[in-house]
Amino acid sequence: MDGRGYAQQAPAFILLGPPGAGKGTQARKLQESFGLVQLSTGDLLRAAVAEGTKAGRTAKAVMEAGELVSDEIVIAILDDRLDKPDVAAGVILDGFPRTTAQAAALDELLARRGQSVSAVVSLEVDDAAMVERISGRYTCVSCGEGWHDIFKRPAVDGTCDACGGTEFRRRADDRAETVASRLAAYHAETAPLIEYYRARGTLMSVPAMGAIKDIAQALSDIVRQHEKA
Repeated sequence: MDGRGYAQQAPAFILLGPPGAGKGTQARKLQESFGLVQLSTGDLLRAAVAEGTKAGRTAKAVMEAGELVSDEIVIAILDDRLDKPDVAAGVILDGFPRTTAQAAALDELLARRGQSVSAVVSLEVDDAAMVERISGRYTCVSCGEGWHDIFKRPAVDGTCDACGGTEFRRRADDRAETVASRLAAYHAETAPLIEYYRARGTLMSVPAMGAIKDIAQALSDIVRQHEKA
């Protein structure tokens, strides 16, 4: 077996979804259930720089110059990462690709390795409900317990059930206007990518507004369809 033998034929899944859709939660569940490895662009870059690989050194120089890391560098770093034995069961790509150009480059990379994208799963949300879900969140300053204006209110308004604290904080990013803007940006950015994969027959949609366990079951069913023989 050569250095690339580990990952050949291993499934590669892409998880798409707007902020708050639960990508991180669901990716962790898939890792636990199937041994898949979640690969995010940020983590890949940091690891490559820390390891001092050829692509990592190139990325470090670019970032230190205040420039954006090119698609070519990201692909090279991903190529190196797919050589490692821990990805033998398959990977979940998070945050890459973001454009159709990146998707095409990913297809070329996987083809060289005797692989292909197994499935692209789009977590579908209702934008209005997402704004309500995210903008209603707040936390207790004293203990960090999370609360919600509608779905999880303290027994006594203004007093944390967990610790009795009376000071609460909302994240600036959770304001309704900010959430709506982020959702609109996500849809605009992702629309071409969704069409790219729909045309290739690899796009699958999973409703993501229900119970976490139901979403996890739907994703698990998709992964099982593509498990190695």
